[in-house]
Amino acid sequence: MLSVEEARERIISAMNLLPASEIGISEAFGRVLAADVTARRSQPPHAISAMDGYAVKAADIATLPIILKVVGYAPAGAAYNGTLQSGEAVRIFTGAPVPDGADTVIIQEDTDLDGDFVTIKDGAPGLHIRAAGLDFSEGDCLLSNGRIITARDAGLLAAMNRPWVKVRRKPRVAILSTGDEIVMPGDPVGPNQIVSANSIGLAAIVRLFGGEPILLGIAPDDRDGLANMAAGARGMDLLLTTGGASVGDHDLIQEVLGDIGLELDFWKIAMRPGKPLIFGNFDGTPMLGLPGNPVSSMVCAILFLRPAMQALLGIADQQTHMEEAILGAPLGQNGSREDYVRATMSQDENGARKVTPFPVQDSSMMVTLSQSDCFIVRPPNARPMTIDETVTILPMPAGLQSF
Repeated sequence: MLSVEEARERIISAMNLLPASEIGISEAFGRVLAADVTARRSQPPHAISAMDGYAVKAADIATLPIILKVVGYAPAGAAYNGTLQSGEAVRIFTGAPVPDGADTVIIQEDTDLDGDFVTIKDGAPGLHIRAAGLDFSEGDCLLSNGRIITARDAGLLAAMNRPWVKVRRKPRVAILSTGDEIVMPGDPVGPNQIVSANSIGLAAIVRLFGGEPILLGIAPDDRDGLANMAAGARGMDLLLTTGGASVGDHDLIQEVLGDIGLELDFWKIAMRPGKPLIFGNFDGTPMLGLPGNPVSSMVCAILFLRPAMQALLGIADQQTHMEEAILGAPLGQNGSREDYVRATMSQDENGARKVTPFPVQDSSMMVTLSQSDCFIVRPPNARPMTIDETVTILPMPAGLQSF
């Protein structure tokens, strides 16, 4: 059996970077940049006032109070086109260009206006002016290739005067569930059937990680039905199957897909949950065969689907960011596989981060996965551990956390 890390490396190395296209910035949130982005203008393009008040010369306010003549008006979106002289002031508003000759803005609360003259009562040289290029300058590279565009980035792109950006195409991920025992939510449920959770949960994870899920449906436990439905994944960027990955009489994924184009890379990972993981290439499409138990399927998606999609999108691998916490309940001896233990996170009375494992870790239990904040990661054959010992944790990725 492969280690988790070796399996991840094989999966990542098999992915091909997706092509790029240009889209409008109004549609760019959550997409992945395919090129560095530089500013097309400086921000601000010239010195502007940061407050409503009066633009003056610093030399004129060396001694206060002082009376200055108001010679002009500079609203936001317009400018005073003359050059300020000694003894003069220009009424100015936030965002308006600072007039030539001025180097200070006095806020209006520190002034008294009387006709064409203003009394400056308080202030200091150089205040309340935003210098040209204070935020950024034309030509500055502000967003880099491989960055996931946030809502903040979208606003920055607009300020940079970049109406279009080059992004990676969304990975098209086909999802095929298998098994006569499962039905889709809302469909009639037979006396010996259960409602499928995997395809809907995996589709949400695919969207979260920047992809476009394509649900192929539920393949029956027969060769022809499975082969016909799996054919719908040809031409996709990735195929996910759930169920049928083990060694039972009805676990047909390897056998049937092997007959129609699957080249197997590996099968079985030294981990729990998720041991019977399949990875290979199905007629030109990378394939991840996930276990049928819903927790195993979701844990494997977090550990292996995420880096696969990051590789397709050109995102630096972010999966292995482990942290530490103190244990809130005892843990017994671990077995021979790396274990991912569902746990909740809290703070103790000293403010330290504490993680408490759920007492039952059965891989069919979706509630504990939904309520988990992290996984306690235990190496093979780890010794028993007691409360307050330090453990390694893998926090739930952003978007899978509860709030």
